[in-house]
Amino acid sequence: MSNIMIIGVAGGTGSGKTTLVNQLRKRFGDNVVVLYHDNYYKPYLELPFSERAKLNYDHPDAFDTDLLVSHLKALKENQAIECPVYDYKLYTRSDKTEIIFPSKVIIVEGILVFADENLRNMMDIKIFVDTDADVRILRRILRDVEERGRSIKSVVEQYLSTVKPMHEQFVEPSKRYADIIVLDGGYNLVALEMIMQRIENHLESSKI
Repeated sequence: MSNIMIIGVAGGTGSGKTTLVNQLRKRFGDNVVVLYHDNYYKPYLELPFSERAKLNYDHPDAFDTDLLVSHLKALKENQAIECPVYDYKLYTRSDKTEIIFPSKVIIVEGILVFADENLRNMMDIKIFVDTDADVRILRRILRDVEERGRSIKSVVEQYLSTVKPMHEQFVEPSKRYADIIVLDGGYNLVALEMIMQRIENHLESSKI
């Protein structure tokens, strides 16, 4: 597939990245595939569970970004990939993978997808979702408790010890690489419509 658009969607935890991405998936269906940076956490199988649970998962070194870059290159060469699936309860990759097939639009989503130069340079459009910190932490607590089975105490401790300082050190500075800054993610209908129109234009041009 010679004409693939890669869109990066970055922003802090709980900023609304997933909401924006889901709106795009709903609009464009099979023309869009999504790679989540979180699925590319390093497995750390050499460490026991108790040690894996203590690691800083908000630092760029926690990710196998080189694998993600190689997968994007394969998709651009019209090759399917086996995307890892992460198990948040065990703090490692599960034994399952997901087969991802090439599509006309590939979205790469994650808090740190602009932090790596090689990954960043593969993107045709870079979108940073910007939301107030108090809203983000509340969303994070709800997500981790309801979807990932964690306690409120563990979520708050992690936020204060790693999430907040890593956001300030790596996530927020990466905003300077963005082509578009979207306030409130998928709830910003004006910005969402502009992004959808850009994708529509790409899909139309790829038919020629």
